[in-house]
Amino acid sequence: MEQVRDREAYRKVTDAFRRRRNGATIADIVAKTALPLRTVRELVPVAADEYSARLEVTESGEILYSFPHGFVSKYRGFRAGLRKAGEKIKNGIKTAASWGFKVWIMVMLIGYFIFFMLIALAALLLSFAANSSSNNRSSRRGDGIGGLYLASGIFNLIIRIWFYSELLKPAAPYYRGRETAFSARPKSRPLYKAIFSFVFGDGDPNADWPVREKQAVIAYIQANHGVISLPELMSLTGLPPDKAESRVTAYCAEFGGLPEATEDGTVVYRFDELLLRADTQNRSFPGLSGPIKRLKSFSTNEKKLNVWISLINAVNLVFGSYFLYNALNTGAILNQAEFNASSFLYGFLYMLLSQVTAAPLPVIIMAMGFVPLIFSLLFWLIPGLRFVLNKRDNEEVRMENFRKSGFGRIWGAPQSVRPQEIVPQAAECRPQNLAAAQDRVIKEFGAYANPDVSLDETGKPVYAFGELDREKAALEKYRAGIAPGVSDLGKIVFDNGE
Repeated sequence: MEQVRDREAYRKVTDAFRRRRNGATIADIVAKTALPLRTVRELVPVAADEYSARLEVTESGEILYSFPHGFVSKYRGFRAGLRKAGEKIKNGIKTAASWGFKVWIMVMLIGYFIFFMLIALAALLLSFAANSSSNNRSSRRGDGIGGLYLASGIFNLIIRIWFYSELLKPAAPYYRGRETAFSARPKSRPLYKAIFSFVFGDGDPNADWPVREKQAVIAYIQANHGVISLPELMSLTGLPPDKAESRVTAYCAEFGGLPEATEDGTVVYRFDELLLRADTQNRSFPGLSGPIKRLKSFSTNEKKLNVWISLINAVNLVFGSYFLYNALNTGAILNQAEFNASSFLYGFLYMLLSQVTAAPLPVIIMAMGFVPLIFSLLFWLIPGLRFVLNKRDNEEVRMENFRKSGFGRIWGAPQSVRPQEIVPQAAECRPQNLAAAQDRVIKEFGAYANPDVSLDETGKPVYAFGELDREKAALEKYRAGIAPGVSDLGKIVFDNGE
């Protein structure tokens, strides 16, 4: 909400609207408050935005402000304060939980990976020592050969992952082609950032969207004599009529705009203050095309890097499943004979833990079995869910971008609109069900201006927005009537540097 300079005057304006919530003009508010006309003109758009006013045009061409949804502030009061407090608490909890979860992921993924690697290495060394010390135990070794093969196979995989993947390659000097000098290898992405990118993605590519959209709208207003209409705003933002009306009201409050009516009653929004620029940059606007939102990517990691991260998690999953299976089927190991007869790697871990705890079996079941098993499944579940949600969000982005193309097409040639001709080229603007999106755009724009429908020679519908055509003509006439030089700052009459 814009901060008003005269709070007492603003209170009088809102009190006057509250008593006449079924409709009031600026003249009504002046009569009720006895405030200067200029003050009322400045404060009415702010009140209209805060209390979600509806704008209507009377037969005399005046703007009528009404509040059919009640006179409730969007920015102040108990309800608004409670909503803001709830959002702050929610964001705080979300941030803390996110960082805590990220730390937990790093500890679990890399910690368990290193621990299992050390266990596999120690078991292999012990196995080799046992083989070299005695040949008459071959039959016993054969009983545990499955666990030994598992340990050696997984350890071999660990070696490949750990030493040959791109995860931990240092930024060491390397030789470039035929050049005689060495140069620094480009810095690779830190491991923790690569893992977070795989699990959580890389944030919202449209986080700066409100600013980008405002900049586009302001540029269009400045390029068109400080005036914009609701259909033009719809084409720039992709908003349906009701949301576009709320947005332009907010812009009026934020940028000093005022709604006005043309001679035939068409509502336009005028922002004279946005024309008072010292910047001489050309503000000519390329058609009626606003910026488009970007699609979310699953991860900015290279595909190979995500494969290695998945393999590290797979190692933890295999180890967790292996230890849990053996713990539930083999159970406790009481002596050396049972150790040799059991799965070798499980037996080694059991005997190792028996040196530090009197109950190694529950430790293996929980800490070495259930915990890494469940974590590994969650580690894949989160990216899987995010992949599904990204598809849904990207489809919404495509539809919003498609609206801009469709609304712009209708506004550009309202007398002959064929839905099948609304086919944008950019992938960010093409919904999966293109035919349904085309019909939806026609219906949503039809909520603002009812079209006439006819059939062409092939039997397909053709929509004619005659009312919109008249509105375009009235808008062009209105803009042509704006005095040239309204944006001229004039000569410098004072300079405190002199």
